[in-house]
Amino acid sequence: MLALLNLIPRGLILPPASLFVVIAIGLALLRRRPRTGRIVAGTGLALLAFLSTPGGARLLVAPLERMTAPVQAPERAGAQAIVVLAAGRLRRAPEYDGRDIPDYVGLARLRYAAHLQRQTGLPILVSGGSGTSDTDPDARRTSEADSMAAALRDDFGVPVKWLEGSSRDTAENAAFSAAILRAEGVKRILLVTDAMHMPRASAVFTRAGFDVVSAPTMFFGQQPVSIFGWIPSAEGMRRSWYASYELIGIVWYRLRAAGGR
Repeated sequence: MLALLNLIPRGLILPPASLFVVIAIGLALLRRRPRTGRIVAGTGLALLAFLSTPGGARLLVAPLERMTAPVQAPERAGAQAIVVLAAGRLRRAPEYDGRDIPDYVGLARLRYAAHLQRQTGLPILVSGGSGTSDTDPDARRTSEADSMAAALRDDFGVPVKWLEGSSRDTAENAAFSAAILRAEGVKRILLVTDAMHMPRASAVFTRAGFDVVSAPTMFFGQQPVSIFGWIPSAEGMRRSWYASYELIGIVWYRLRAAGGR
């Protein structure tokens, strides 16, 4: 069953694509079942509009962010290392002489990791491979971890001790990082990722044998929402997409963990 579910393209079960599918189904029903078709299409359209607003996105974002909290006094947390997870990268950035650079989500994580490193003095591990969908042979020669390490070193003046550049997802982030850090005697870590990703990431790293101190960044659920926050926007849909991805990911990883017992 899990193998069959894994064949479903992620894009089709996440907004906005899933909502367009609902609208299309409603429109297809109009000829034979006009009332049902209008209800289905109208529901899809209403959800599309609502979840495209930052205010509407909070419906999905807030439950995720309530599962974690900002780290307090990281210098007294007893951690032995900082682990920073990749998000994505921009290929061949022209302003950086054609080098790959972390995307803006990854950059936010790196900025917070640099802040924590200056507070704690702990060594850093960056984790991220080439991604599951990158078929460009040139992309596979360098990993997201390489781009992250370069940004920390060149832009933030922070050294990186370990690079994990083979992982394709969060589960492999944890497994491959554990293989590196176990050899160094590291068990307790400060884990850096954004707040929406932290519940899933923390659970996976805990199952990999780490004593995890969550160090999330980029909280959106508590941001004040003005009247303009109820106007549909690309940012509103991005947050809804990301929160939906993480909520489904939490369920998926729990099913995988249960299936592996």
